[in-house]
Amino acid sequence: MLVAYMSQKAEVLQGTLELVVLNTLHVMGPMHGYGLAQRIQQVSEDVLQLNQGTLYPALLRLEQKGWVRSAWRVTAHKRRARYYALTRRGRQHLTAERAGWDRMARAMSRLVAGRT
Repeated sequence: MLVAYMSQKAEVLQGTLELVVLNTLHVMGPMHGYGLAQRIQQVSEDVLQLNQGTLYPALLRLEQKGWVRSAWRVTAHKRRARYYALTRRGRQHLTAERAGWDRMARAMSRLVAGRT
């Protein structure tokens, strides 16, 4: 589960996990799952933490949709790991999702700021 840690655990909006994973692969390039989870946690300053039971099924779904591809490689520590990379279709989807996220963030900002 993608969890936001604040004063207590909170669910993150549906679809956020895909957006975060696709964007991280876009920025960082091909990564293995553990590295991906660590990077998301690092960039979010430990607010977002992914567990394996959520990350790997999400990566499989993204691969089935054609938005990422995977291949086995050897890590810097000489271990085999499946690396994930964004596809052309994944970049196109990410562009659309970012636009939607930006619209939603602006709307939520107005609502939370008391402009209702």
